[in-house]
Amino acid sequence: MIKGHDVSVFQDANFPTADTSFVFIKGTEGISYVNPKQKEQAAHARARGLVVGFYHFLHPGHIKEQAAHFVEGSASIEYDMLVVDWETNPDGTAASCAEKDSFIAEVKRLGGAEHKVGLYCNRDFWRNRDTTGNAGDFLWIAEYGVTAGEPDIESKWLFHQYTDKPLDTNVSVFTSKAELVAFAGGINGVKN
Repeated sequence: MIKGHDVSVFQDANFPTADTSFVFIKGTEGISYVNPKQKEQAAHARARGLVVGFYHFLHPGHIKEQAAHFVEGSASIEYDMLVVDWETNPDGTAASCAEKDSFIAEVKRLGGAEHKVGLYCNRDFWRNRDTTGNAGDFLWIAEYGVTAGEPDIESKWLFHQYTDKPLDTNVSVFTSKAELVAFAGGINGVKN
């Protein structure tokens, strides 16, 4: 397994990259928020040869607008992975499973063939709120308190977020960065 992090506005642009192969960066949220540090965070990751992905924190409603905001507002380039972050919002609401599925489809439509589009959610959402099993191209599952790479789900997953100490840390089923690059289609805008 290879290791990576995910970062947002709460982390410095020069987040730690030692012994990591990938990073997911918060790009957007809702229909208006854009992470002001994402460009610097992406440049830092690319300079260190990491595979880059961006995620959008999904809100209920305005799904097509949110998808367009994500595709246009994230600092992604060709072959970066794109992810919908499906979880409870600070106000206690959450997008429905149908909205999650519509968002994935719309991002795929808008992003074209140059991006893998996946789903991030915790084990509770995957087991109890998801009714379709649609994770797009891949599932990124969050479950803390278990061994890295051993989330308690039967579904196939590619990424597992297992801790937030000292920052959100993930492992992937890929055995090398080269395998992840092949899955994504290329790295830093260069076709594999």
